[in-house]
Amino acid sequence: MPDLTHRTVPIDVIQEAGAAIASSVATVVDGKPDAIRTALTVMLAEGHLLVEDVPGVGKTVLAKALGASVGGSVNRIQFTSDMLPSDVTGVNIYDQSSGTFRFSPGPVFANVVIGDEINRTSPKTQSALLEAMAESQVTVDGVTRPLESPFMIVATQNPVDMEGTYPLPEAQRDRFMARIAMGYPSARAERRMLSARGAHDPLGDLRPVVDVDTLRSMIAAVRTVHVAADVEAYIVEIVRVTRTHPDLLLGASPRATLHLAQAARAAAALAGRPFVTPDDVAALAPVVLAHRLVPVARGLGGAAEDTAREIVVRIVADTAVPFTATPVRS
Repeated sequence: MPDLTHRTVPIDVIQEAGAAIASSVATVVDGKPDAIRTALTVMLAEGHLLVEDVPGVGKTVLAKALGASVGGSVNRIQFTSDMLPSDVTGVNIYDQSSGTFRFSPGPVFANVVIGDEINRTSPKTQSALLEAMAESQVTVDGVTRPLESPFMIVATQNPVDMEGTYPLPEAQRDRFMARIAMGYPSARAERRMLSARGAHDPLGDLRPVVDVDTLRSMIAAVRTVHVAADVEAYIVEIVRVTRTHPDLLLGASPRATLHLAQAARAAAALAGRPFVTPDDVAALAPVVLAHRLVPVARGLGGAAEDTAREIVVRIVADTAVPFTATPVRS
């Protein structure tokens, strides 16, 4: 790997480092290249990822593998129905020897936080993550403490119709940059999994491909990826249509607009380009927007997430694509 210790790095170096991280994760999460690439895109875009699917398909393994491949600190929170907000953020503990209170940080103080089965805990505890996800800080007893950069939450959740789950409120879903579903592996991938894990867990063999300073350099470079004015207009138009669409009760927020642009920058960098194309936006729109939307079909017993994704796909297909956006900023 090349030296990435400078604050900004060439885009082609980000492409190379990103490919190395994806290859590392793929040694554990077999047959899911799209899920891995989306997770990496969200990380470089300084976002948070929601992974939803049935139990046992590798949601937590994906999060662990990503954390193990990028170095830095990794904490895991196993959400349960009896958890309290202080179990996430931390708590002030009275120190009898000094006669003062000492802050004991919670597991949210890490570079990568794995929130396992986030929708099995109460909405009160879920809300403990809102400030951290939106502002990268935690306030306990009136004292605000910043979280170390980079900071990413990879939360897994089971489908809401499964026993013992609490639906995530709209305000929290909106703080996740993207939502993906793992799906069942192919028969070939499942056979490879049986062979690879017969003697030991390959997750224990993973070593960091990049350190946390390198990751910061990559993130800083992603911020410099250019978004042309007509591509910005394309992003805004897609998001605005969701707010007036007849099949949606709730459209995407301005935060969604920012997230879509940030994710498109990261996707362009991973592709080796210093500028965003409409194709970057179109490819990411379903995973960035769908989980924020409330379709009319949800009130009629329909599958809300699948319906919302289909609506976003139709919106993208019906939105005029700018063809003049080909600027390259040196």
